[in-house]
Amino acid sequence: MPRGDVTRLRLAIVGAGPAGIYAADILLRHERAFDVSIDLFDQLPAPYGLVRYGVAPDHPRIKGIITALREVLDRGDIRVFGNVRFGEDLSLEDLQRHYHAVIFATGAVRDADLAIPGIDLPGSYGAADFVSWYDGHPDVPREWPLTARSIAVIGNGNVALDVARMLAKHPDDLAPTEIPANVEAGLRASPVTDVHVFGRRGPTQVRFTPLELRELGELPGVDLVVEEEDFDYDEAARAAIESNKQILVIDRIFRKWREEPQTGSDRRLRLHFWARPVELVAGEDGAVAAIRVERTEPDGVGGARGTGELREVPVQAVYRAVGYFGSPLPGVPFDERRGVIPNHEGRVLDDSGEVVPGLYATGWIKRGPVGLIGHTKSDAMETVGHLVRDQANWWAPAEPAEQAIVDLLAERGVAWTDLEGWHRLDAHEIALGEPEGRARVKLVPREAMVRVSRGED
Repeated sequence: MPRGDVTRLRLAIVGAGPAGIYAADILLRHERAFDVSIDLFDQLPAPYGLVRYGVAPDHPRIKGIITALREVLDRGDIRVFGNVRFGEDLSLEDLQRHYHAVIFATGAVRDADLAIPGIDLPGSYGAADFVSWYDGHPDVPREWPLTARSIAVIGNGNVALDVARMLAKHPDDLAPTEIPANVEAGLRASPVTDVHVFGRRGPTQVRFTPLELRELGELPGVDLVVEEEDFDYDEAARAAIESNKQILVIDRIFRKWREEPQTGSDRRLRLHFWARPVELVAGEDGAVAAIRVERTEPDGVGGARGTGELREVPVQAVYRAVGYFGSPLPGVPFDERRGVIPNHEGRVLDDSGEVVPGLYATGWIKRGPVGLIGHTKSDAMETVGHLVRDQANWWAPAEPAEQAIVDLLAERGVAWTDLEGWHRLDAHEIALGEPEGRARVKLVPREAMVRVSRGED
């Protein structure tokens, strides 16, 4: 039953990535007429979400975001409960019993589908799964099948470039990073010689940033190959270069690469534009043996249309990097088409479009997997603004005392980790990296992470 006029808000936030942490911080800084007590839950033993498990290990400057997130948590006014799975260890009914409201900030960690024949063949992978593997996510297998000499990456966003770079980069150049030991060993055994990146539109319509693109051409011992036929710009492309500074910089990078001679390196990273994947072709063993693409051309309105010309490139593995997709949460409305919690400005909506009291969303599970950190902050501000104004629609929890949720988790035998535990795990990983001159070496097995966090190791 919704209830108004309370002097102390007990709020649960599910998801300890940037979206959840920003929402907590913004609420605590918000001008309001009531006190706030926030509990932050995450299914992983460590916080920070995709900043820890979705950013390539050779991007330490991006991970500088963690410094700001840590400062928020280290203030001590947010309780952290890691290694707690919503839907298993805690239900929506549990949250309604102990809190006035909940904000879901669970992000989008699944790969979006790509509906082409052969996409389910052995040797076809989702980029999100591969990213989770090389970032040491505890819930993915420790081994990855890196046996292909020629690999295709489908997509023209930053994730596609990260995946392509990690596949093509020589392991010695990854050694100084926080790459887990099992990942380094797997990449060292890879026989890869060619990584092909396919995009269905042109070079001026890519979705990656100039910084990501420039880094691609700075890989030691890797030749960057582009095809001259992809740079026959039409009027719209030339206008985009003249009017958009980012596209201008991207075009300059491409122009530089087109003028540089190949060095004869043993690894090549090949960019293919105007190439729409239409089928993955199986070999005699039933696994991926080639990717078939249709040559496209500008459609005059910023998109691409097919020409009917088909080309086939021999590959033994394919990674689709065509976007992330959210996952449904037990008892919470979910839009299966868009992969988000249906909402209006962060207020969760039911199947009839009515606001569900007490339920809110922020981050990628709210808006879909688009935008950068700035969007995540503005998302959180919008959601928090509604939550503060919705006091009359908050739940009336039967047991709002802070100790109640601790007792519940203990009763259920949940081995949760807290902020002090994260500090222990953080120090442990840093110590693992010190002998090798690394910033850290991630601990990968969930059980080991929990033992270190809880001081049991």
